[in-house]
Amino acid sequence: MGSAKKAISASMKVDLYHQLIATHPEIERKGAANPYTSLNGHMFTLLHDSRRLAIRLPEDERAAFLKKYKTTLFEAYGAVMKEYVAVPEALLKNTKELQKYLELSYEYVRTLKPKSTKKEVLTANPCSRFIDSRSRGR
Repeated sequence: MGSAKKAISASMKVDLYHQLIATHPEIERKGAANPYTSLNGHMFTLLHDSRRLAIRLPEDERAAFLKKYKTTLFEAYGAVMKEYVAVPEALLKNTKELQKYLELSYEYVRTLKPKSTKKEVLTANPCSRFIDSRSRGR
């Protein structure tokens, strides 16, 4: 009999994800069923269905990661998430090595323009919804 690689359980992956996030105290883990991290409205990591880790990387780092780890862009619900790489299970087990990519991801989203929240949009002009809906019929 050959020795088959044993897959990591979903709960163990969540534990490994928490361990990774804990290496960067400024980062807050969010989400229940699908743990993720975000900054200024931009998600940058996702543990999809507690099974597969995706990390958002800038273009040059993303290309290098895909080549080095022989992986692909992350796909969820049939859609490719163009800025996210699928983290191989073996790398998920290596917090020390993966920590570098978490840092790169965090630094990358810090360069992105913050997204406005729904609350900010509504407080900018609280009547905008009413005005927009009335002008559609004309």
